[in-house]
Formats: sequence, C-alpha cells, structure tokens
Amino acid sequence: MKRRQVTDIFSISFLDVISCGFGAIIILMLIVRNVPPDVIEQAQIDNQGLVQDLQRQLFTLRGETTTLNRQMTAKHEQLSLELARIAKLRTEMDLLQSRYARLSEAEQFSAKQKGELELARQSLTEEMRRLLGDNYKRKNDLIGGIPVDSEYIIFIIDTSGSMVNYGWQRMIDEIIATLDIYPNVKGIQIMNDMGDYMFTNYRREWIPDTPARRSAIVERLRGWHPFSNSSPVEGVLAAIRSFYAPDKKISIYVFGDEFTGRSIKQVVDTVSRINLMAEGNQKRVRIHAVGLPVQFANPPQYQMTGIRFAALMRELTLQNGGTFIGLNDFRPGY
Repeated sequence: MKRRQVTDIFSISFLDVISCGFGAIIILMLIVRNVPPDVIEQAQIDNQGLVQDLQRQLFTLRGETTTLNRQMTAKHEQLSLELARIAKLRTEMDLLQSRYARLSEAEQFSAKQKGELELARQSLTEEMRRLLGDNYKRKNDLIGGIPVDSEYIIFIIDTSGSMVNYGWQRMIDEIIATLDIYPNVKGIQIMNDMGDYMFTNYRREWIPDTPARRSAIVERLRGWHPFSNSSPVEGVLAAIRSFYAPDKKISIYVFGDEFTGRSIKQVVDTVSRINLMAEGNQKRVRIHAVGLPVQFANPPQYQMTGIRFAALMRELTLQNGGTFIGLNDFRPGY
C-alpha cells in the first residue's frame, strides 16, 4: 500500500506570505500614526466644500451659457429678417428706378415730339403765307413747346459742385439759346438757387436788356460759383417775392441737376400758394425748368437726387404754366 503524502502547511512559501502581510500592516500603521485624525477630517470637509463650490459655479456657467445661446439665436434670427427685408427693399427700389427710367424716356420722347409738332405748326412757309395772307397771326407764342410771351425773364441757376464740374458749359449754352428766343425783353435777372444775385448792384432791380449786358452775363457765368445747397426752392421763392408785379409778364427759368430737399410736395404747395394771384386764380409768373442729367452718369444708387429734381420740376412747371425740358446729355454739343 502507498503511504499518504503529508502536506506541511508551514512551508517556506506560506511563511513568506504571512511575513509580507505583517510588514504591510506595520507600514500602514506608521503612516497613519504620522497624520492626526483631525487633519484628515478637515481635509475631507475642505475638499467637499470645494467640490460643492465648483459644482455651483458649473451650474451658474451652464445657465449663463444657455441664456447667451438663446440670445445669440434670437439675434441671428433678427439679422436674417433684416437682411431679407433689405434685399426686398433693394429689389423694389431697382424696379421703381427701372420703371421711372422707362417713363422718363417715354415722356422725353413725347415732349420732343410735341415740341416739334408745335414748332412745325407755328412755322409759316411761303406757301402758307400765300394761302393764309400776310395779316395772319399765330394764336400763341410757343417755340418748341415753351411759351415765349414774357417781357421779363429770370434765370435761377444751380451753382453746386456737380453742376460746376460737369454741366456748367452745357448750362451756359442753354442760357444763350434761351436768350436767343427772347430777342428783346424789358428786363433780365440772374440768381442762383439760393437766391443770391449775380450782379449785386442790380439787387431787386431789373437788368436792362442790351447786347453788351447779355455778353457781360455770359462772361460772368464762366466764373460765377457761389455756394449752393442743390435745391432751387430758395431762388424760386425769392424771385417771385422780389419781382412779381401785376403789370408785368414774367418767366422764371430754373437750370439744375438735382434736388436735395426733404419734400417735393411741400415745395410744390409753397410755390403754388405764393404764385397765386387773387383774381381768377391766375399764376403770377411762369416757371420753366431745364434739367441736366449729371446725376444719371453715376451708378443707380447715386441717381436719386437727379430723379427727385426731374419729378419736382415736372410738377412745378405743370402747375405754374411752364414747361420742363430734360436734356439727354450734360456735355456741350450733345
């Protein structure tokens, strides 16, 4: 029979494990013994308070972040709405400008045709004289659609930078042409759109119409550049108030390229009120206008003051017995 093998529980390996365990316990006792218990408890309390403070700060930051994100989202939505509104307004403005340009072209063409017809109707050829007789008289005094029955004429000239720099020579040419259709008048006056006189010694007085005086007017125009606010209102009102007389036939000619005032309607209403006579609702003076398309050489976004000038002058001349002529170019010879 085989003998049972006896196991020795107190072998060398077992004793090594027991020795290591006792050694670890002794080391832990030495470590804990060097740190007082109250320090450990205080450290735990401090750490717990720090964690709580950090948690509170974290919750606060999360709340602020949520609020800021909500505000940012609202701002983005508002910005998107404003951008969409701006795009819509730009589209509407482009459509209105395009429509106005088409209407202006059609009106200018119609006015040109009308003027040519009026001129052709009033021009008497030798054959017409033979048929109608030498005693025939025209029923009106129109030239190119403009009534020229006035005995006194006043020029209101826009002396702003845009006119002086770009349309001045063409304006002088048009004034010479206007004087030519009035070979003899009883008086002339030159003012700028602010109501300033070209010849201060003739302030509130008529300049005598002589060939020498006409030449002096044209020569003075070449270097006459007083301050202007690009609005003919002041000059027109000053001319009516200073020179109207019930026994005189007066015409005002406005030369300009833009209107920078606030309200077209207010200007039209003011001029109509001042230029209205008591008897028969007749106008005190005729108001004509010549528009130089200086502003239309600019990009569309800078043409609005030129468009407003054309709109103002068209309505102002219509209500005051005159004619508005829009030139097709501001350069001389065109």
